[in-house]
Amino acid sequence: MSEKSPEELYKERDQRLADTIELKIPDRVPIDMSFGYFPARYTNQPFSIVYYEPQKWLEAVKKTVVDFQPDSLFYIQGLQPGKALEKLDPKTQRWPGHGVPENTGNQAIEGEFMKADEYDLVLKDSTNFTLRYLMPRTVGSMEAWENFPDLSDAARGQMGAMMIAEALARPDLAASIATLQEVGREITEWRKTLPNINAAVEELGFPVGGMGAGGAPYDQVMNGFRGMPGTMMDMYRQPDKLHELIDYFLERSLKRIEAMPYREHHKRSFMATHRGSDGFMSRKQFEEFYWPGLKKIYLAAIDKGIIPCIFFEGDWTTRLEYLLELPKGKIMAHFDSTDIFRAKDVLKGHMCIRGNFPGSLLTAGTVDEVKAHVKKLIDYVGKDGGYVMCPRVVPDFAKPENLHAMIDFTKEYGVYN
Repeated sequence: MSEKSPEELYKERDQRLADTIELKIPDRVPIDMSFGYFPARYTNQPFSIVYYEPQKWLEAVKKTVVDFQPDSLFYIQGLQPGKALEKLDPKTQRWPGHGVPENTGNQAIEGEFMKADEYDLVLKDSTNFTLRYLMPRTVGSMEAWENFPDLSDAARGQMGAMMIAEALARPDLAASIATLQEVGREITEWRKTLPNINAAVEELGFPVGGMGAGGAPYDQVMNGFRGMPGTMMDMYRQPDKLHELIDYFLERSLKRIEAMPYREHHKRSFMATHRGSDGFMSRKQFEEFYWPGLKKIYLAAIDKGIIPCIFFEGDWTTRLEYLLELPKGKIMAHFDSTDIFRAKDVLKGHMCIRGNFPGSLLTAGTVDEVKAHVKKLIDYVGKDGGYVMCPRVVPDFAKPENLHAMIDFTKEYGVYN
């Protein structure tokens, strides 16, 4: 018998994952991977190739996928223009080869980029706030823009135009504009040679998840504006203002989802939660500030034909019952440190579960230990379907033999009779 073509394998793998999400029993437990920076390490290259050598990253990803043969890829580490970023000088990110060693993953840097007394500035005119407050605080090359005229004062025809022109002629703003133009040219040239990694992987017969469709409005306030301490304090000190901004971001997200085109393919969409897990807020606060907006985002995405594939970051063990409020068989829930066995007890017959194979075992365990844990997960969480094998976090530093064991033994042992 001849081997199956990449097209045939793609359909088979895609259907296996689709059946599992829809709570049908497939032929076996599917393996859905997010490799992170592992392909660079696997091919003896620095993580920094993701930012500086896109073709090398493409070849590393292709080799890794072909060698390890998962059923699908939840997410592929996206290419970014390292040289352009260096000139832009973002204060919210460090990446391999710039700010962290070239064999270390990227870091997101959180800060209080919106002050406690600036809610009304955002709600009144978010564009003005972004240009004159947010960008100067988060982008080194735009620090001079804190002195740019208030656009609401500049809206006076000829006089307003003259005021803006005069400001742009100042040496500090002129230098910033020149840098931004240089960054723009760098990005334009970078895009011309940018490989389509997702398409290349799918041509090999492996489905790849689609683009994101939003997250918790609370997280939007926290991640890009108030920071974790500021947002937490605002729940006590000025809850009404926090609610206003949460609602503002919710409406923006809902409008963006509504405007998204219907997807015939790539309906599975990566979405993440950040600070709604156990330990970040009480159940009462979760019900007031976090869950209502998040639930509306998920329902809007589902109504649009999107399948939310949600990374429930942290421990959601005490939050699991809330997920029963979401439609049956329409979501894939990836659990990080949540008690996945309790998740099975709560969500069986209602929601597909993905994860949470320990990254510690992949990095420091033995092949036998990996196989034993695969068996434990499949026996309990995989019973009667609804389970997708995957590491709980990206396996940047996994031993290749352990990753092979997790994937290969799942295919061997995770067969449904």
